[in-house]
Amino acid sequence: MIRLKSMKAAVRPVRGWLVGWGVVAIFALTAPVQAQANKMTPIAVPAQPGAIMLGTGELAGATAPESWHSQYGSVFARNVTIATLTPFLPDPAKATGTAVVVAPGGGFQTLSMENEGWDVARALAARGVAAFVLKYRLRQTPARLDAFERSSAAMASPGARSSRPDVKEMMANLTPQIADARAAFSLIRKRAAEWKVDPSRIGMVGFSAGAMLTMATAFEGEDAKPAFIGNIYGPLAPMTVSADAPPLFVALAADDPLFGNSGFGLIESWLGAGRPVEFHLFEQGGHGFGMYPKTTTSTGWFDAFARWMGMHGYLKPAQ
Repeated sequence: MIRLKSMKAAVRPVRGWLVGWGVVAIFALTAPVQAQANKMTPIAVPAQPGAIMLGTGELAGATAPESWHSQYGSVFARNVTIATLTPFLPDPAKATGTAVVVAPGGGFQTLSMENEGWDVARALAARGVAAFVLKYRLRQTPARLDAFERSSAAMASPGARSSRPDVKEMMANLTPQIADARAAFSLIRKRAAEWKVDPSRIGMVGFSAGAMLTMATAFEGEDAKPAFIGNIYGPLAPMTVSADAPPLFVALAADDPLFGNSGFGLIESWLGAGRPVEFHLFEQGGHGFGMYPKTTTSTGWFDAFARWMGMHGYLKPAQ
C-alpha cells in the first residue's frame, strides 16, 4: 500500500528507532505531567477483564516476566511477552459499526496502557465506536524496575548515542509487533458480527511508538488494511504513498522534543498522492500528552479526531 521513499528519512527520530529513541520517549513528557508523579513505582499486574490473547506466541528469547508500574499519574506495562486485545464496546443503541485498534506508545519498551490505551478506548466507545486496545509485545528490559530506571537514565543522558537502523533492520525489529497488529485485525473481522463491527470500517490509531506501529501496519501489515489511520505524535518522515492509501489524521505539538522540528514530509507525501490527510500542529503539548487533562490546546486532539472520523462518515452506521 505504502513504501518508504528514503531510508535515512525513515529513521530520522532522535537517537534511533528502537533503543535510544525509545528511552528518550519515555522521559519526554512535559513538566506539568512530570510534576504529577514522575517516579516509577511498581504495581501488581492489574486485572484486565475481557483481554483476549491473540495467539501470536510468546516473544522469542524472553526471560523477564511482564510487569507494571505507575508513573505520571498513569499506569504502564513492561516486558510484555504475550500480546492481547481488550475490547471496549459501545452501547448497542449507539454502535456505528466502526472499530478502531488503539496502539499505546512507550518506545517499544513500555506501553502507556491507561493514558494512550484504555482512556482513548473509552472515549471512542462513548462515540459509538468499538475500540480495541492492543497490548503488543515489547523489547525486553531489565526485570527489576530500579535497574530499568538506571539503564533508561543512562541511555537518555547527554552524549549517549545509538545507531540508526536502516528500513530493513527496522522492519525486522518490528516483526512481532506487526504480527500482533495483523492478528488484532483478523480477530476483529472474525468476530465482527458478535461485536457489531463492519469489517470494512476498522481503523487504527497509535501514539508515538504506537503511531510507528500504525504506519508499519498500514504498509507492511498485508491483510490488516486499516480503513483509516491516526498518527498521534509519531514521526513524520516522508513516504511514497499509493493511490489507495487510507485517510490519515495527524496530531503533533510544535514543542515536541522528538518530532517537533523534524519536518512534515509525511503530510506532504499524502498531499502529493492526492490522499485525504488532516494535520493538527498544536503550539504546546510536548510529547505524550495523550488523554492527560492539560491547559494546552493539544488536549483537544481527541475531539478533532472524532470530528474527522465523523466527516468521513465513521460516526454513523453505513448506509
